[in-house]
Amino acid sequence: MMRMSRLRGAHWIPCLVTLLTLVVIGFQAVPPGVSAAPAAPAKAEVKIDNFSFSPAIITVKAGTQITWTNEDDIPHTVVSDSKAFKSKVLATGEKFTLTAGKTGTYSYACSIHPNMTGKVVVE
Repeated sequence: MMRMSRLRGAHWIPCLVTLLTLVVIGFQAVPPGVSAAPAAPAKAEVKIDNFSFSPAIITVKAGTQITWTNEDDIPHTVVSDSKAFKSKVLATGEKFTLTAGKTGTYSYACSIHPNMTGKVVVE
């Protein structure tokens, strides 16, 4: 009879082992090279104001979203010399966004005010 009560009291051990195993599995670190969640795309901003692009030269990684915002009180455009990208005419407060693709250096200007120039360097 004594032996039987000892066995009945030990039934919690497998439950404890199972619970501890689940806890350990749940708290494992994410293996290197695997991201827990997809990374948001990198972003860069260029301001258009006082007849200039700021910064005039921007260096970004491929895949970066670049946004030009017209903060000037007159319309402007963003047009690459190679025709790789071209915005519509941007009124005050309007934005033009593109995702940097192929590596290289892209010179651009405002087609309305050609003395306004800038460069995007994609690495």
